[in-house]
Amino acid sequence: MKISEYKQADAQGHEHRDVSGGWLRPAVFGAMDGLVTNVSLIAGVGGGGGTRHALILTGLAGMAAGAFSMAAGEFVSVSSQNELIMSEVDKERHELTHNAVAEQAELAGMLRRRGVSPATARQAAAEISAHPEKALAVHALEELGVNPAELPSPAVAAGASLSAFAVGAVVPLLPYLFGFDALLAALGLSALAAVIGGGLVARLTNRPFWRGAVRQLILGILAAGITYLIGRAVGGLAS
Repeated sequence: MKISEYKQADAQGHEHRDVSGGWLRPAVFGAMDGLVTNVSLIAGVGGGGGTRHALILTGLAGMAAGAFSMAAGEFVSVSSQNELIMSEVDKERHELTHNAVAEQAELAGMLRRRGVSPATARQAAAEISAHPEKALAVHALEELGVNPAELPSPAVAAGASLSAFAVGAVVPLLPYLFGFDALLAALGLSALAAVIGGGLVARLTNRPFWRGAVRQLILGILAAGITYLIGRAVGGLAS
């Protein structure tokens, strides 16, 4: 492998990790979680005989609570992950400062394992090690699988999760917000959203649209069906 090919592969890896860990993952999880959570809540309350007003109140409360909960969870999760990574990066920085010769040899060994010839690996390791921050980035990439300069933002992850959850959660509420008191309409609209959302997620990961659509639809039906039955049972006992 040539050095230029090695750098290109690493750059592509950085881009993939940054997108998946920065906003795409929390946005996808948030939207699907919002949809499934709120359609399940509405199905449960509707199955128990809840009025249109009760369903709207339940849906809005579920949307707000879930969105802020998801955002808080993402913020804490990403912050903690970044802090753990930076703790390991600090250890690498200490080794580069106090054990430079061994770290340069280690870097040359990493390059050889990548397919670089021994002579080129030694030369490249020497050139990289002459720049401490560049050497730190390469060591962190090889040993930790991350680039310290491209860690995901906790605020971006939290914002993406909050916004996406709210979008997903409002879908089953739409019929009631527009004056229709029909649980079947809410369930049907949610099923359509599950098919579209699951299919689009599958396409983003280069998988067949139908596979993601069917998977998300089945999961949504199971969640809504179980809570509907619970609502029916509790509603029957309370009446």
